[in-house]
Amino acid sequence: MAALWWLIPQVMAGPLAQRLLLVPILALLVLFSSRSFSLMHDCGHRSLFASRWLNQVFGFAFGVINGIPEHPWSRGHAYHHKHNGNWDRYRGPSALLTLDQYRSLSPFNQRLYGLSRHPLMLLPGGFFYLVIKPRIALILALVDLIGSRFKGPKATPPKRYQPTQAELADLIANNLLVIASWWAMGQWLGLGLFWCCYATVMTFSAAIFICIFFVQHNYAGSYASGNEGWSYLQGAVAGSSNLELPWILNWFSADIAFHSIHHLCERIPNYRLRQCHERNAHLLTGAKRLSLAEIPDCFRYILWDSKDLRLISLVEATG
Repeated sequence: MAALWWLIPQVMAGPLAQRLLLVPILALLVLFSSRSFSLMHDCGHRSLFASRWLNQVFGFAFGVINGIPEHPWSRGHAYHHKHNGNWDRYRGPSALLTLDQYRSLSPFNQRLYGLSRHPLMLLPGGFFYLVIKPRIALILALVDLIGSRFKGPKATPPKRYQPTQAELADLIANNLLVIASWWAMGQWLGLGLFWCCYATVMTFSAAIFICIFFVQHNYAGSYASGNEGWSYLQGAVAGSSNLELPWILNWFSADIAFHSIHHLCERIPNYRLRQCHERNAHLLTGAKRLSLAEIPDCFRYILWDSKDLRLISLVEATG
C-alpha cells in the first residue's frame, strides 16, 4: 500500500497517458484496503496470531490504515456473532425494520427507507462509515466524558452506547494518528490530490466489505429467528451464506467467503477457513452458497417478517 501511494505523485507528474495509470493504482489500493480490513477483523477475533498482544498491536495498526478504531469495532462485531440469526437482537448493518414497523410508516418514509437501503447507498455509506463516523464517535464520547465530569458521578448517563476506558483510549489514539496522517499526506501530495484519492479508496473499499457482510446474512431463505427458539448453531449454518468468489478475490477478502465455518468458530484464522470448510463440508450441506450473479438479488431482503420468521422484500410487504 505504501508503494502504491508513493507511485501516485510519480504518475501524476507525467503526461495524460501516464496519469491514466492512477486508475489501476487506486483499484489496487481499494483491494488492499479491503484485505487490511479483513485482517483487522481477524485481529478483533484474536485469531490472526496465537499471541493476544500481537493481535492487539496489528489490529490497532490495521485500524489506523482503515481509519476506524479496531477495539470498539470488534466489540460491536462480537455482538453480531453472539446473536447472528436472532433478528430480535440484531438487525444487520443497516438496522432493518420489521414488517409491522415498515407498514406503520407514511408512504414518504417508506420510500425513504427503501432508498436508504438501495445498493448504490453503499458508496456514501462507505465513506461515512470509515471517514466520518469514527470522528463523530470520538466527539460524542468526549462530550459525554466532559459532561459527566462537570455533573459528577450521580449524573444520569446518556442513553447511547458508552465506550469502556480501553475502547475510549483506542478511539482517541486511532483518531489522533488518522488525522495526523491526513495532514501529513495532504502536505506531501497536496490536499486536492490526496483527498480525491483517499476518499475514492475509502469509499469503495468500505462499500465492498459492507456489501460482503450484508449478502452473507441477507438472502432468500436466510435463518431469521426471534428470541424464542433461536439457535446459535442454526444462526451460523443457515444464517450465513458462503460466497463463490474467484481465488484472487478470496485472497483480498482473506477467505471470509467461507462464512458459515467462521461463525461456527470465530477463532479459526483466515488462512485455515478454506481447509476447515472443506474438511467439514458434509456438515454444511444446509449452508447457502451464493454466486456473484446472485449478489444483487440479496439487496431485496431488507425487512424482517417477525411473524413468519423470514426476510422479505418491499414488494412482498406491499403485495
